[in-house]
Amino acid sequence: MKRVCLTTIIVVAAVTLAGLARAQLFGPKMKKPGELIQKQAPMKVNQDSLKQAAPDIAHIVVSIPKQRAYLMIREEIVADAPVSSGKRGHETPRGHFTVMEKDPNHHSSLYGDFVDGSGRVVRAGVSAHIDSAPSGTHFAGAAMKWFLRLTGEGVGMHIGILPGYPASHGCIRESVDGAKLFYDHAKVGTPVDVGDF
Repeated sequence: MKRVCLTTIIVVAAVTLAGLARAQLFGPKMKKPGELIQKQAPMKVNQDSLKQAAPDIAHIVVSIPKQRAYLMIREEIVADAPVSSGKRGHETPRGHFTVMEKDPNHHSSLYGDFVDGSGRVVRAGVSAHIDSAPSGTHFAGAAMKWFLRLTGEGVGMHIGILPGYPASHGCIRESVDGAKLFYDHAKVGTPVDVGDF
């Protein structure tokens, strides 16, 4: 009887260990890249507060960890919008800034495409300071609609792609609706705080 019980215990232990080893090797099913990227919550606007949001009393707060921008009146959030800040190696500068310039149809002087005489893109996603233009092409700066300049180096807030994580070359990308709302409620001199809020 003891021999049967001992054999049973050894078999059960071996099966259990094999199951644990398999779980460690293969673990839970790996997620696809698209499942790891979660869509950001859309912009939320307090319509009652928005009616009072004059550029003279508004300020902007950008949270890098949350990838959100907030249009504020004093301590009240008027709008809470998704953003995409600078990726690794091109981090968005943190600190206290003021809007230096407003340009509804700004174009980058650094990033864009090389296009031919007919406007066809010959080479996309280039840096004017690093890449050489192919023969017969010229540099066309990337569109940065509803641009609010924050630094002399060209970092600002503008319309852009929002993949759900930091992906820009330093600027703060916004949705179409968000960029227009922030643009309309800011003026040159509006305070902008960017940080780990």
